Amino acid sequence: MAYREHSGLQVAAELNDFAETALLPGTGLSQDDFWGGYARLLRALAPKNAALLEKRALLQRQLDDWSRARKGKAFDVTEHKAFLQEIGYLVPKGAPFQVETQNVDPEIAQIAGPQLVVPVTNARYALNAANARWRSLYDALYGTDALPGQAEGPGYDAARGAQAVAWSADFLDRAVPLETGSHADVTAYRRNGAQLLAEIGDQVAGFAAGASFVAYDEDGARASYILKHNGLHIELLIDPDHPVGAASASGLRDVVIESALTAINDCEDSVAAVDAADKVLAYSNWLGLMKGTLVESFEKGGKTVTRRLMADRQMTAPDGSAVTLKGRTVALVRNVGHLMTTDAVLLDGQETPEGMLDALFTVAAALHDRARSENTNSATGSVYVVKPKMHGPEEVAFAEELYAGVEDILGLPRNTVKLGVMDEERRTSVNLVESMRQVKDRLVFINTGFLDRTGDEIHSAMQLGPVIPKEEMKDSGWLAAYEDGNVDAGLETGLVGHGQIGKGMWAKPDDMAEMLQVKIGHPKSGANTAWVPSPTAATLHATHYHEVDVFGLHAEMAKRETASLEALLTPPVMHNRHLSAAEIEHGLDNNCQSILGYVVRWVDQGIGCSKVPDLNDVALMEDRATLRISAQILANWLMHDVISKEQVLDSLQRMAAKVDAQNAGDAAYRPMAPDFDGPAFAAARDLILLGAQQPSGYTEPLLHAYRRKAKALYGE
Repeated sequence: MAYREHSGLQVAAELNDFAETALLPGTGLSQDDFWGGYARLLRALAPKNAALLEKRALLQRQLDDWSRARKGKAFDVTEHKAFLQEIGYLVPKGAPFQVETQNVDPEIAQIAGPQLVVPVTNARYALNAANARWRSLYDALYGTDALPGQAEGPGYDAARGAQAVAWSADFLDRAVPLETGSHADVTAYRRNGAQLLAEIGDQVAGFAAGASFVAYDEDGARASYILKHNGLHIELLIDPDHPVGAASASGLRDVVIESALTAINDCEDSVAAVDAADKVLAYSNWLGLMKGTLVESFEKGGKTVTRRLMADRQMTAPDGSAVTLKGRTVALVRNVGHLMTTDAVLLDGQETPEGMLDALFTVAAALHDRARSENTNSATGSVYVVKPKMHGPEEVAFAEELYAGVEDILGLPRNTVKLGVMDEERRTSVNLVESMRQVKDRLVFINTGFLDRTGDEIHSAMQLGPVIPKEEMKDSGWLAAYEDGNVDAGLETGLVGHGQIGKGMWAKPDDMAEMLQVKIGHPKSGANTAWVPSPTAATLHATHYHEVDVFGLHAEMAKRETASLEALLTPPVMHNRHLSAAEIEHGLDNNCQSILGYVVRWVDQGIGCSKVPDLNDVALMEDRATLRISAQILANWLMHDVISKEQVLDSLQRMAAKVDAQNAGDAAYRPMAPDFDGPAFAAARDLILLGAQQPSGYTEPLLHAYRRKAKALYGE
């Protein structure tokens, strides 16, 4: 790799060129200021980063020793709690405090709604997410299993369309009801001065309390009327000349609802970024979002489609004044955690922390958004960074020091960078309030992540005994305490009004009917945001936030008994239970197939997140978090002789053939069978056989190593 020298740093040539030609122009920062400041920050903080990782390893060794001595015995949570306090894993809870973050955009602080997560290395997906603010409810229903049956024929199916119209009318009756009558019977919507009215035959009805008329745009018979409910907008599009509008007595062509309010652009679990070239791709797309210049062209239906960012919407308020409605989602960026190092920047010939590089480049890119006056990402001039995989208050305090240092390099006022703390590691969960305290002036987000959190739960208890099967994890006591405790911490510290309490991803992107039934549980739990895998899912999930007044629930939730720390500290280890041969075979094959299906795309093609068919050919969204739990369960079972190495290898080979068959239609796919000698198969094997030795059970070290081997092997 070619390098350029800056202030004692060796910077990969392509990263240096990106900074010089794209990132820094227009910011007022010189190369010397930029790299000189980063060199000083690395010298100050890289040793601290390394020390924190050694602290993780030390605590895990102590946990392993404690667990080995108690293997096979009944678990004593009181004894375990005392031990964790003794070694400094569980820290004392300090005096009450309140989150005091200022200058937060309302989409994060004041409105409840869906949140997308997309790999920032894919410009098309990043643009889809950015443009997922306003979406057609008719389309979301028509094209998914949210409605029974499916469209007939290649063109528009009027019967299917009627289903979508009826469902939407029922939704309007619940979200923005009329004073009398139903939206299904409306024969005309019309504006009377500052009031929006609905005609039903010769009757005229206004809208019931709870909905407000906030904006309109009229052009002859065509009109757009914007209503607001629970902080979210609903648009009634009137166009009697459109085929759908012509079939409606009211001329209603579509119901467009405010869908994704925010989108996390991911540099971490959903991408495969292992070298300077990959990092430049991620940073380039993020920079395009911050500049407002990101454009992507692609082939669709035999035509070239060009996608660019939606502009803000200029409309008229009911009083006749001008009103601007934001056209794009508010973008956050997820940096990598503290673990990995990168050779994109060397200090004294040594790799440097990748998370520090992410912090510098992603925040620097946002300088361009702060310099703009129209169609900005953040109306308050804030920069939103989500920081994952931190273990406890010390590591969150390190993030505070890191982003303060980046602000100083870039000349930003303190706390311009707002941080999201992902509650997905056990040491953070059991010390969540103290972790939040470390960033109380810049905190805007906490969330739960079942898969990573389960992976760390298994690794933490690796030596204690065999864990329960993956399918049983969601019903385990520690997980319920974890989910409730996260909301408790957000309410206790006053995060609501300053930031988001979030819940995890819906993993079945093709199962929208089930999502509509199940995912309403997230707003009902007190979460004012939850992750969805697509803009369509965001549109359908947005209907839940009209049904549930999340902020209205918080007052009562704050009075409930807080989640049990003892339950949270009780690991999902089987005691006096033996799995049947059928249960073992299913667990082994199911996890091996999941691992292979994800890893083969990650290692061979550099795809960090995709729909991966499971053992039953059901498409599931997979990323490194799903991989971590699957690999850790099998590593745990292998350690405790639930399965053998021979069984693992046999299952991997059988499942490799199945995964090959599932990917038969992918021209870029490289089969793993029958030789089983490629880097992807080797990575999957090592993730299981070496899983117990991986730091915190993370998959990144092995994935990165094998991806780099694959790039060299295939000439990428």
